[in-house]
Amino acid sequence: KKMNILITRPLIDAEDLMGKLFSLGHKIIHMPTLKIIPAKIDPINVKQYNAFIFTSANAIRNLKVIEQDKNQLCFCVGSMTEKIARLKGYNNTISAGGTVNALKNLIVNSDQINEKSKIAYFCGDNISYDLDLELKKDGITTNKIVNYFSEKITNLNEQNIKIIESHPPDIIFVYSARSALSFLEIVKNHSLYPLMTGSKVKCISKKVVDIFPTADWKKVEIFHPGEELLKLEENK
Repeated sequence: KKMNILITRPLIDAEDLMGKLFSLGHKIIHMPTLKIIPAKIDPINVKQYNAFIFTSANAIRNLKVIEQDKNQLCFCVGSMTEKIARLKGYNNTISAGGTVNALKNLIVNSDQINEKSKIAYFCGDNISYDLDLELKKDGITTNKIVNYFSEKITNLNEQNIKIIESHPPDIIFVYSARSALSFLEIVKNHSLYPLMTGSKVKCISKKVVDIFPTADWKKVEIFHPGEELLKLEENK
């Protein structure tokens, strides 16, 4: 069954997935809800750190170092983030399989990390889990470096509204709590509730699911990034 699929990620994160869905014959509606802005910070001296932590691909894209060490140990939240780290030239990467809690456990249990390790944790200005504070409880200190900001997008252009009106989405993918809030604002600002609330909303975590008011949104569930295509199979 061919479906109308709405993706709320910035193009750079969604391009692969959109290409795959398009080649399967689905109609793709791209409606980014966040705009990523690099932070103005000085390049990092890699030699000061034993390891880097990345909880998003944007943290790697906005990484500025004085001199790259390709063998620097990099802890990545999931396979997508790890893929971007590898594309950026880092060979020594470890992926936690998609959740920040799993990432914390991976770092705490690593035989390459101890109380004396110096770790740089790169992230955006809006995070849903204080990884640095959680690691501190286990005696691991990190230097948290905010290297990008995310700004909410709350408006749609006429062209996008027309696309949604003629192709109401069957499935909507939402990748963060901030993105969900932004999405709900867009829906409200443009009175799109009747076209949206019948859709299946796939959210990256329980925290994101809980943002959707159950009175309006009947079908909201969790998925794991990378499993979008599997989820579509299940909906047939």
